[in-house]
Amino acid sequence: MLPEPPHTALRKPASAGLIVCTLLAAACTNDPSPLPLVGTLERDRVELVAEFQEPIVEMKVVEGQRVEVGDLLMRQDRARVKQDLKAAEAAVARVRQRLAELMRGPREEAIRAARARFDGAREILQVSTREHLRLKDLAEQNITSQNDVDRALRSVEVARTDVEALGAVLEDLLDGATVEELGQAEAAVAEANARLERLRISAGHLEILAPRKGVVEALPYELGERPPAGATVAVILAADTLHARVYVPEPLRARVQTGLPATLKVDGVTEEVRGTVSFVSSDAAFTPYFSLTQRDRARLVYLAEVKVDEQKYRELPAGLPVEVDFPSLD
Repeated sequence: MLPEPPHTALRKPASAGLIVCTLLAAACTNDPSPLPLVGTLERDRVELVAEFQEPIVEMKVVEGQRVEVGDLLMRQDRARVKQDLKAAEAAVARVRQRLAELMRGPREEAIRAARARFDGAREILQVSTREHLRLKDLAEQNITSQNDVDRALRSVEVARTDVEALGAVLEDLLDGATVEELGQAEAAVAEANARLERLRISAGHLEILAPRKGVVEALPYELGERPPAGATVAVILAADTLHARVYVPEPLRARVQTGLPATLKVDGVTEEVRGTVSFVSSDAAFTPYFSLTQRDRARLVYLAEVKVDEQKYRELPAGLPVEVDFPSLD
């Protein structure tokens, strides 16, 4: 069977045409046994993407270089993100000061000023009330007009409104912040801190680090280029994940399960290599659109991966052709 191209990031089914041709070729050989299965050696492919559209200012590795976990691969410009961090830090300081202000309560000077305005409004109310009573007595003696009495009454009502408003202000200052106001201020602090922490995490991603041990396979961008956000800037083939990728014909699928021992024959390696089935797809890589008769079912194949067990062979390069056999199925 023809192998799938090496260095594929995800498990992808082979095309229908490729599988059909392979099965027809196998049929022409008149070989009743589908074993050994033909495939290629593969490794996990790790793609690292840029989180910001910033220029690359430093390259620390080259293609083909071995890296360890945490090694710096490249660095993007941090100038713009630094300014965003400063703005977020200022926002955190502002909401924290507002919370402290509410918890401390109003200043003593503000309370004294509100009390003085309240006392002044009460005195005006008393004066307005006395004037209204005086004019009312004069009106009863026909010494003044009713219009003067009405104007004095309106002055009393205005003074009383001022007393009520200033009294409410003074009472609010004396009571301090409500539970709801304190809760809102605390929530604002938590929100600002979370935004700042998210920015700090994102700023750390301007330094592209190796998440796994392996070999740098590709560096699509050069020093000074500005990759778009979400673009792949580095590809690593992970070490210690060597496996053979093959396709299991439908007649063998029921007996090929995870954990099944296998032997691998690799081009350039004289000895057989021990392996173990680590994955078998539950979905067929090729399904005819017509009814699945017995003849049709034989054309189904299932993607499988066979992990290389022997440590000394785990440094073999990916992409080598391989034949996989299962001794227990003979």
